Amino acid sequence: MSLKERYDYIIVGAGSAGCVLANRLTEDPSVEVLLLETGGSDKSIFIQMPTALSIPMNTKKYNWQFETEPEPFLNDRKMHCPRGKVLGGSSSINGMVYVRGHAKDFDEWQQEGAEGWDYAHCLPYFKKAETWSFGGNVYRGGEGPLAVNNGNEMENPLYQAFIDAGVEAGYFHTEDYNAKLQEGFGPMHMTIKDGVRWSTANAYLKPALKRPNLTVVTHALVHKVLLEGKRAVGIQFEKQGQTQQVLTKKEVILSAGPIGSPHLLQLSGIGSKDVLQKAGIELKHELPGVGENLQDHLEFYFQFKCKQPITLNGKLDLWNKFWIGARWFFTRKGLGATNHFESCGFIRSKKGVEWPDLQYHFLPAAMRYDGQSAFAGHGFQVHIGHNKPKSRGYVHVMSADPKQSPAIRFNYLEHEEDREGFRDCVRLTREIINQPAFDAFRDGEIQPGEQIQTNDQIDDFIRDTVESAYHPSCSCKMGSDEMAVVDSQTRVHGIEQLRVVDSSIFPTITNGNLNAPTIMVAERAADLIKGCDTLAPLNEEVGMEADWKSKQKTNNPTRAI
Repeated sequence: MSLKERYDYIIVGAGSAGCVLANRLTEDPSVEVLLLETGGSDKSIFIQMPTALSIPMNTKKYNWQFETEPEPFLNDRKMHCPRGKVLGGSSSINGMVYVRGHAKDFDEWQQEGAEGWDYAHCLPYFKKAETWSFGGNVYRGGEGPLAVNNGNEMENPLYQAFIDAGVEAGYFHTEDYNAKLQEGFGPMHMTIKDGVRWSTANAYLKPALKRPNLTVVTHALVHKVLLEGKRAVGIQFEKQGQTQQVLTKKEVILSAGPIGSPHLLQLSGIGSKDVLQKAGIELKHELPGVGENLQDHLEFYFQFKCKQPITLNGKLDLWNKFWIGARWFFTRKGLGATNHFESCGFIRSKKGVEWPDLQYHFLPAAMRYDGQSAFAGHGFQVHIGHNKPKSRGYVHVMSADPKQSPAIRFNYLEHEEDREGFRDCVRLTREIINQPAFDAFRDGEIQPGEQIQTNDQIDDFIRDTVESAYHPSCSCKMGSDEMAVVDSQTRVHGIEQLRVVDSSIFPTITNGNLNAPTIMVAERAADLIKGCDTLAPLNEEVGMEADWKSKQKTNNPTRAI
């Protein structure tokens, strides 16, 4: 493919944010956009079939396969940090769970210096992005590219049992945690359309490919941003062993994700003087926050034996997998058409917490997320994690060679508050699963096991077994303080014609999975880039502290409020 010498916009990364930008910027036929992606096609059946999610997530062809440095507070374990390397990026390999986050997460962004990114300003862009299967309303969109629904409508009775148990334990029942009330137990939402994974490649990029003003180059490894003084003028990339340069008329936009974007800035000489000096890279612009403030969610699997043979553990043999796959291939229905996380919960860990900080994904099976190991009998599990960590890590370039992965360390569980959060996870989950709603199904713990009771025992279990929920973010934070990397317009501080648009610019991590807020950020950033008026803020009511206190006093007087 022969490329033009210049494009109006060069977008690096065809992932969750990059595909959105490619679509929105090319809506203007006079604007020419170049989109570069290191990976290749997303046409694989294992990407498009929702139930096969563990395959692309663990396949080198589609995944950068990053690994952390030994994590000092997790017994020096190296943690898996998958990132999509394919059209659609991580939206093509993730679990397809759609969680916007709590309204106060975005109000927190504004308090952190991200002016104009409070909930009222973000809500219209969440709505713009989606088509909610039950129709648009004041909270939900009805005409957006991103299809969002409830999967197979909880056909397995264990899904409803989990919701009922949460209510019996004194929590809210919420029909739509992405609307007025996140807090509580209810159906989980997913980005699937007509039985197919609805990644940003499917939702945004493929419709835009018909436009002559969009050029997409796959298998392109970007080396660095080209600078003239304090101005970005283009990029250098490699394809099939050949190094090329392309220039921009307007802007370079990094959408390479929370690992790739800070790494590219550092490769380009933008970052901490000390970090670049150690890597042998010439400092072009000192910006100490690049790669810092890295955050992620951790989770563990709370597993239980099941009395009844109704779980997915009975569907893991080759014969059942064949029939599930065949039914999906010909009809796009059945167990192949869901991610199997069809009910969920969001609760507060303790008195004084302003909004939910614990999240549950319920699965009617007892197995690892990566599909590598499953319980021999029938079982079910909840993925549970503390979603507002205090611990912070980093992404640091190691050399000027763009093919060498950066050093990644999250410093998981460095803060005592984070360790306390996981102790709460264990104790509150036991309380929920031991409600009457599970009496017909529950048959004892598989893990942690009833013998794990004291703080020390829980801490040991967590350090040995906790895993990443695959939500890295915040490594190029938005704001105005000395550690901020981009301003509220997503422009890199001190460098003209350069922006970062992806989950790396979150000031703090949101309460939930990150694909939905990443898409929202890209939708709003597209308007900022185009220089048009942003959508008017929507001041809709959300469930808050007063509702929670009232609920707890009514349903569970013994629970601390």
